[in-house]
Amino acid sequence: MSRKLIIKIASLFTILLMAGCQKDDYTFGSIDAPSELKVTAEIVGKTADAPYGDGSGSVKFTAAAENAISYKYVYADGSSDNAPNGKITKRFTKTGVNTYTVTVIAFGRGGVSANTTIDVEVQSDFSDDQAVQLLTGGTSKKWYWAAGEPGHLGVGQNDGDAEKNFYANYYQAGAFEKAASPNSSCLYENVLTFSLDGDQLKFQLDNGGATFFNKDFASVAGTSLSEDMCVAYNPGGIKNVSLSPSESVVMANPKHAEQTRGTTMNFSDGGFMGYYIGQSSYEILSITATRMVVRAVMGGNPALAWYHIFSTTPPNQNPSTDYTNLVWADEFNTDGAPDATKWTYDLGRGNNGWGNNEKQNYTNLASNIVVQGGFLKITAKKEASGGADYSSARLKSDGKYSFTYGKVEVRAKLPSGGGTWPAIWMLGQNYAVKEWPACGEIDIMEHVGNSQNLVHGTFHYPGRSGGNANTASKTIPNVSTEFHVYKTIWSAESIKIYVDDTLIHSLQNDGSLPFNSDFFLILNIAMGGNMGGNIDSAFTQSTMEIDYVRVYQ
Repeated sequence: MSRKLIIKIASLFTILLMAGCQKDDYTFGSIDAPSELKVTAEIVGKTADAPYGDGSGSVKFTAAAENAISYKYVYADGSSDNAPNGKITKRFTKTGVNTYTVTVIAFGRGGVSANTTIDVEVQSDFSDDQAVQLLTGGTSKKWYWAAGEPGHLGVGQNDGDAEKNFYANYYQAGAFEKAASPNSSCLYENVLTFSLDGDQLKFQLDNGGATFFNKDFASVAGTSLSEDMCVAYNPGGIKNVSLSPSESVVMANPKHAEQTRGTTMNFSDGGFMGYYIGQSSYEILSITATRMVVRAVMGGNPALAWYHIFSTTPPNQNPSTDYTNLVWADEFNTDGAPDATKWTYDLGRGNNGWGNNEKQNYTNLASNIVVQGGFLKITAKKEASGGADYSSARLKSDGKYSFTYGKVEVRAKLPSGGGTWPAIWMLGQNYAVKEWPACGEIDIMEHVGNSQNLVHGTFHYPGRSGGNANTASKTIPNVSTEFHVYKTIWSAESIKIYVDDTLIHSLQNDGSLPFNSDFFLILNIAMGGNMGGNIDSAFTQSTMEIDYVRVYQ
């Protein structure tokens, strides 16, 4: 047999073998392009009298094709939706009657596809021009994480519990909490820019190339994580933003509907607001010219909602703003009763224990309040007093001195004992016409004897009062055996609470909050009550000593 014949036979055998292998290999199935792609559009609420729908802007799409296994809808603004079964409801939000061209892609096996377009003409009556103005300032505006405000990042439930679905009841980040670790500090580098291009709202996130990822979505960045942390990831360029009515559980609950603005921002092309949680839609709970609070249901986990707070002021952990001009003070250098030109008293048991189920009766007796040896001494005692089992005192500058903005310093040594609840605080002078919490309250210091050395700083205002107050705390050693300076620095931009030079709590201030008018000072020791808790049966008496109270502007 010649060499050429052997080669031909071998080649023929190889071809037959390959043909046999191909005949038996159906791993991917038949690769047929989708065909007969048809799309229908039902405009929600369309009638003879309302040919463009009910004003919601909603359209129900249905796509079907031979050999198709999934579908994708692509809209003119660059956003898109996947629809495995071909069915989807899309809300178009441009105000008025508008025509939208929608591209529908049908995918078959092996990635082959077919596409078609459909035009829909639909009416949307929803608009929030004020939100657009606040977001952009009319042209372009930069936003930052309100890192100095506790709760600037938080998570809560998103379920049927109507009482807890409008705030971060599971977790609230402390002031500058994420700055403590290089694994999370990239969050505070975010710059979020909202701008207007004609009548199109735009958004761009500049994060320096590092994104703070929720660990459940690390695969988006091509990695895996055991905890939330910063990962190299570029969020992309400019995104389009459409506004739509909120349909969250907050909006659906009449009792808490006032806790949300009712507007949702929808970002195109997977846009997100700094913390990656697999979500591109954010409900605006509140917004002013300088502060914004948003809520987003976590992608892939509808039981959780994340809360973000943003400010137009860049985060600065060590601000230089201070007040140095001493305008009012009491050094407590004259023995006897407190200076009547500066102070007055709250007396009695108050309504429902001053609204907190407290157990003391307030007096102006020297046994409860006196200036002695250069110190103001407020003493809580276990004794029958005014129908109560305990006596104490509450001193205030109400009607004597009040002020707007400045620095307050109070050098004090705190009482001790289970059930004691001393406080150094301020209340809005307009409390008689703006009922608490509308008048605002700034708690420079609260301490509970049942949690010795844990110092609290708290803000009360509408929506954040009582058990939902805006509060934070830190352990400060020896508060009942040594003097410390309890301080607040209060401006139109922020309120910061310190013990000595340790920041306890801070709040981004703005015109929507009641912290832009006169406040007066209050010094007291309560016993028991909602915060003070159980009173130690061995308690007899304890004193808060105050060296001075100073106000600077």
